Amino acid sequence: MGLLAECPECKKRNSQKVKTCKCGFSLAKFSGRVWWIEYYDHDKRLRRERIGPNKEAAEHRLREVMSARTEGRYIKKSPDTKNTFKDLAAWYLELPEVKVKRSYDRDRLTITRLLPHFGARFLKDVTPAMVEAYKQARLVEPSGRTPQYLTKPATVNRELACLKTIFNKAVKNGKAEKNPAHGVKLLKENNDRDRVLSSEEYVRLLAHCPAHLKPVVKLAYHTGIRQGEILGLTWGQVDLKEGFIRLNPEDTKTNEARLVPLNQELIEMFKGMRVALGGVPLQGVKVFYYQGRSVVSIRKAFLNACQKAGIEDFTFHDLRHTFINNRRLEGHDYFRIMAATGHKTMSVFKRYNTVSKEELKALVSENR
Repeated sequence: MGLLAECPECKKRNSQKVKTCKCGFSLAKFSGRVWWIEYYDHDKRLRRERIGPNKEAAEHRLREVMSARTEGRYIKKSPDTKNTFKDLAAWYLELPEVKVKRSYDRDRLTITRLLPHFGARFLKDVTPAMVEAYKQARLVEPSGRTPQYLTKPATVNRELACLKTIFNKAVKNGKAEKNPAHGVKLLKENNDRDRVLSSEEYVRLLAHCPAHLKPVVKLAYHTGIRQGEILGLTWGQVDLKEGFIRLNPEDTKTNEARLVPLNQELIEMFKGMRVALGGVPLQGVKVFYYQGRSVVSIRKAFLNACQKAGIEDFTFHDLRHTFINNRRLEGHDYFRIMAATGHKTMSVFKRYNTVSKEELKALVSENR
């Protein structure tokens, strides 16, 4: 009974004291061992459990088994040896409390990033070192949305947060003994961007937008509201008489209701969309449709439009930056802009303000 080390060549399990396997492979010089434990159960049957590359975990499990055997308790099989991370992720996504999360679709997408790295591994085999290696590897992989750029630290941090949440749920529900992502530090983020769309670029972008994308881009450009708020918009929230979009608390990132003012161009756009639908649509009907279905993603369409228009290094979220910057240049009060965009703090709001080179030059030219 005790710890066994698996030979990577012949897969034979050897006592941890053995330095050279019978096949000739030197175990003493090999650091990446897979550990097993061997013990007799209460019926005196020999049992073996594969633990993984973590020797401390193997020693902990062996002590747990021996303690149960000595005290006459039932020896429970470690849950970590039965399930892979793929199994765990599937279980997590089916949890009722997870299905109702506003971030459910994003979590599903995040898990597709995690599966190639952890999916086939047994939970015991996932170690903090592997999570750290994943973190570093993702930083040099192309971004999913903009393949010409590398994955951002903020994206990697969201993936690590999702991984931690899944394992926390697993530990709480007895499906894993510990969280290998615990203690892995998040990356330092720099989310500040200074990319805004010029009026000439905006005209070019609209010219290359397909019919279903054009009103979405117009709405973002003229209001600065978030993509999720736009795609979730229903006709009952569009008040053309008062000239507002009325966002409910459950529709916003900050969980606070908000009034978004509409300019005349947007009011006419919505009126035209209503006419095309044959009158006043039902209040609960989504505003934006494509080929008979409500629009749930515009990623590919927006990327294609930007490429055709020759617009580089620009994301849909940058339309929000553009709106805020344009209103600032027009001299509008910061607090009114924040009320329309839903920013709760000045520190976050300031990140969206971009001072151009021309504005900086004007500081000195005006004093000449």
